[in-house]
Amino acid sequence: MDEEYGVTDSPRKGPTLSTSTSSFEPFDAHDPNLSRLATKMFQKTGDYITHELASTVDDYKLIENMNRAMMGKVADMRQMSQSIAAKNAELNQKYEELKPLLQRIDDIESTVDKLEAAAYQLDSYSIRLENKFKSLKTKQ
Repeated sequence: MDEEYGVTDSPRKGPTLSTSTSSFEPFDAHDPNLSRLATKMFQKTGDYITHELASTVDDYKLIENMNRAMMGKVADMRQMSQSIAAKNAELNQKYEELKPLLQRIDDIESTVDKLEAAAYQLDSYSIRLENKFKSLKTKQ
């Protein structure tokens, strides 16, 4: 019944939950080659983890430097946009000051157009009058 729950008997320690066939016992003498290889494996694993963590730290430092550079760029852009907004407000104020003068220019242009049309009509009338005068003069 113990076999179905994974409980087995260790030859030295009695019942265990392991189904492993390993003969390693913590305080027993074991193969020095195995010990050397295990130590080497743990050193290599430790080196690997150390380098992975160092790489992660370098990545975070890079991200931190990029964030600092980006904050500088954002500050420059904010200053530039504030300057543009101030210049835009200044231009809008100048436009509002010039608006009455621009309206007067438009009114003068309209008046000049009307005056020009009247001048063409007057010229046309004077040409007709001159032609009529010439025709009356020749009849006499």
